Amino acid sequence: MFKNIPFERVNWVTSSFLIGTAFLSLTAVPLYIWKFGIDWFQIALFFVMFAACGFSITLGYHRLFSHLTFQAHWTVRLFVALFGAAAFENSILLWACEHRTHHKHVDEDEDPYDINKGLFHAHIGWLLFKLSPPPPFDNVTDLKKDRLVMWQHEYVQYIAAGIAFVLPAAIGFAYGGWVSALGAFLIAGVARVVFLQHCTFCINSLCHYIGKRPYSSTCSARDSWIMAVFTFGEGYHNFHHHFQHDYRNGVKPWQFDPTKWIIWTLSKLGLAEKLRTVPSEKILLAELGEAQRQMATRLESADLPAAARAYITSAYERLQATANQWAQLKSAQMEVSREMVAELRNEVRKAIASLKLREVADQQAGSVG
Repeated sequence: MFKNIPFERVNWVTSSFLIGTAFLSLTAVPLYIWKFGIDWFQIALFFVMFAACGFSITLGYHRLFSHLTFQAHWTVRLFVALFGAAAFENSILLWACEHRTHHKHVDEDEDPYDINKGLFHAHIGWLLFKLSPPPPFDNVTDLKKDRLVMWQHEYVQYIAAGIAFVLPAAIGFAYGGWVSALGAFLIAGVARVVFLQHCTFCINSLCHYIGKRPYSSTCSARDSWIMAVFTFGEGYHNFHHHFQHDYRNGVKPWQFDPTKWIIWTLSKLGLAEKLRTVPSEKILLAELGEAQRQMATRLESADLPAAARAYITSAYERLQATANQWAQLKSAQMEVSREMVAELRNEVRKAIASLKLREVADQQAGSVG
């Protein structure tokens, strides 16, 4: 039964933690609820910790550090470093290293959580075994210069244990003594870690398995509003893989992406800046291009007259040409706007310089007089 398992490659620490916390969630947590019940405090603490740690992964580990889609105030960076560690998904440095490798080699053998190796492998199986060889961290040289990132990397397990388990237990003890502390440890600590981890793991597995590919069919990443609900907005994965440096995943106004909304709110509060976005014309062109490719595939297998095929193909080509003209027009307008701003700046500089020269001349005239 176990003869095909490469035990020499098993990551015993990670495997024991994943299996142990899942076992406690299925046994100790129900036993505690049966024995002592559950109140609003335990439920509220669970969701507060779930949100704090979950958004620290999506907003911090993923969009801030892995993809550099915006810049954040040091308080935001510290918060996501502390509560991201409490998700028990390793350090920012290792997480970003593996994730950047995933984007570079998606669906290839070098992809750490390659969906082609099976849903179980992409979801959790890749964590159960040691990477061979270990990552060289050569794709995160920018993060290695970050003192906060390196501090968290060195002490990540201590930070994780303190924030994930000690903090909820301490809050529980302050609220209702030892019984409440035990409940907080099990519910807001252990069960929350397990639930959050599997929500995150769904990004690597189900987001490459369920949904549509409206922007690109060159990789397995898919858009799914259902996955977005469980992954703090990360479910629009096809868009993300095609435009990975955009701070938004759900780019449409109606798409559920709370991580995007928080980043935008932080920017209005002065806690985030330089939010990177893809121009709307590029997004439209990607959608049209993929729709045209999908239509061409359908036409190849459809039993249609040659005239009908030609008409549909021509219609898509005209639509693509119109979109290209619109994109070029918008680009030209942007260039004109830049030139106008540059001219205005030069005029302001000249006016200031002229004013200064006049002040100097007046001062000299006054001293002579």
